[in-house]
Amino acid sequence: MSARGKALEAAPGRTTGRALEGDGIGVDEAAVIARVRAGEAEAYAELVRAFTGMALRAATALGAGADAEDVVQQSFFKAYRALGRFRDGSAFKPWLLAIVANETRNTVRSAARRRSVTVREAALTEPEPLIPESADPAVATLERERRAALLSALDGLSEHHRLVVTYRYLLDMDEEETAQALGWPRGTVKSRLSRALRRLERLVPAASAERTGGEGRG
Repeated sequence: MSARGKALEAAPGRTTGRALEGDGIGVDEAAVIARVRAGEAEAYAELVRAFTGMALRAATALGAGADAEDVVQQSFFKAYRALGRFRDGSAFKPWLLAIVANETRNTVRSAARRRSVTVREAALTEPEPLIPESADPAVATLERERRAALLSALDGLSEHHRLVVTYRYLLDMDEEETAQALGWPRGTVKSRLSRALRRLERLVPAASAERTGGEGRG
């Protein structure tokens, strides 16, 4: 993995090494889908509970803002209606996230509103503090600034680059899952991710400097 990739692996807001509620952990999705297809419609609630947290983070990170909950509800509804076309043996998470991405894109375009970095930051922050209360205040401040700079820099990426970075690193998906969720060949995921990371490398220092300059002027 490149140095830029390793940096994002450790980026604040990423859920490395720890399952969060709503990440689909512990659910036998194939069994649940089979039950739904067999007529047990109420079993679908198990998938909703298992993947809602992840879907909300994806919708918010991709720009849904205050409409994230509506986007996720509509995505689950569309996924339910499309379960008959779901391919046996496939993973549910990337399939659902592809629907979430499309629904988010439609919502953002129809509303013609910009994404909110502040709302995205709250959605992608881990539920437990990343920095202990006993930490050096200077270290805590630097960590907050790094997180804010990273999330602000995402706004400077093209839609394709923002998608691949969000799915690959902020949502902790592997390359194959990212390719499936975005409907791209794995080679396209690799090339777009590489370009996105190079772009982020230039944008993050700029975003940090802009924030520092703005605070200094205040």
